[in-house]
Amino acid sequence: MDEPIPLARPEVTDEDISAVSAVLRTPFLSGGPELLRFEAAIAAYAGVPHAIAVNSGTSALHLILRSSNLKPGDEVIVPSFAFAAVGNVLLQENLVPVFADIEADTFNLDLTSIQNAIGPQTRAILFVQTFGIPAKVQELRKVADAMRLFLIEDASEALGTSIGNQRAGSFGDASVFAFYPNKMLTTGEGGAVVTANSEIADRCRRLRNQGRQTSADWYQQMEVGFSYRLSEMNCALGRSQLSRIDSVLRRRKKIAEAYRARLEGNPDLKLVTERPGEAIGWFTYPVLLSDRFNQKHRDRLWLELNGVGIGCARYFAPLHRQPVTKGRCRVADNLTITDSVSSRIFQLPFFNEITEGQIDRVCQELTWALNNLRC
Repeated sequence: MDEPIPLARPEVTDEDISAVSAVLRTPFLSGGPELLRFEAAIAAYAGVPHAIAVNSGTSALHLILRSSNLKPGDEVIVPSFAFAAVGNVLLQENLVPVFADIEADTFNLDLTSIQNAIGPQTRAILFVQTFGIPAKVQELRKVADAMRLFLIEDASEALGTSIGNQRAGSFGDASVFAFYPNKMLTTGEGGAVVTANSEIADRCRRLRNQGRQTSADWYQQMEVGFSYRLSEMNCALGRSQLSRIDSVLRRRKKIAEAYRARLEGNPDLKLVTERPGEAIGWFTYPVLLSDRFNQKHRDRLWLELNGVGIGCARYFAPLHRQPVTKGRCRVADNLTITDSVSSRIFQLPFFNEITEGQIDRVCQELTWALNNLRC
């Protein structure tokens, strides 16, 4: 049997290893100069004044919610088609997720569904740049401003995504990056809040370190906070990876183009298309089965591909159908697109070092499995 092809694999270079090793020769393992350098580099890349590095993208989202003066019972409009962290942080803060539907072509929040979701308790919109595919950010901003809603951008999957000359991470009142090993840039574990709002930035910095801030009187604990710090080693790895992010994004774009060249024209598949004036930050390679398939077909396909060593994934399961959200959310629409997409989408192997031969094999096995799909 051929060697398995994983769904994702982090690329760690000798330069990355050297950067991490150098930190271990210093007296600073946490809260030192690498943190400040990494934060400055991330803020500059996103084009915003402030970046606050933390131990995960989930922690970053949590800090934004805690810093935005939302109160228990307030409603936040979110996509149901999203990673579990989106729902978890809202429930942790006793906020009410209001699930809106998505667009069938971008998998991002649908503007009409957002309008239908707005109610008297709505205080914020949390939109996701899903799989690095650009959302309709200008329209989202208009809705948020008109209704005086706080706009949160989840760019966890979208480092490198751009619309015009503006990059993901700069479209919300506060935004989030994540640096898990399957992302375009990894710190091992990690994330960041990025924002132009100095008050939010200051509070996030305080909250990530137990609610303390430095002063002439040593430390003052201003509020209940968290231990969400990111170590110097993580920051050194992230800064090293960020130094080559442009070449990484070019490589990932070529991988996406290689998949498209092999799969385009297959009537059983719908592929993501890059729109003029926008650049997808290719986090993964999603494919959507045509309408003639259902969830049983998709799940069977997933089993068959994994059975021959092709690492595929099924995400996302709708958040509004999870046991944890029952009785704790509001569903704005019937979410037909969310249910339809969730039941038919899956991800192909996608990582910097995947080879042309591996892409060939993935596409051949996928085509064979589709032609012989039975449930």
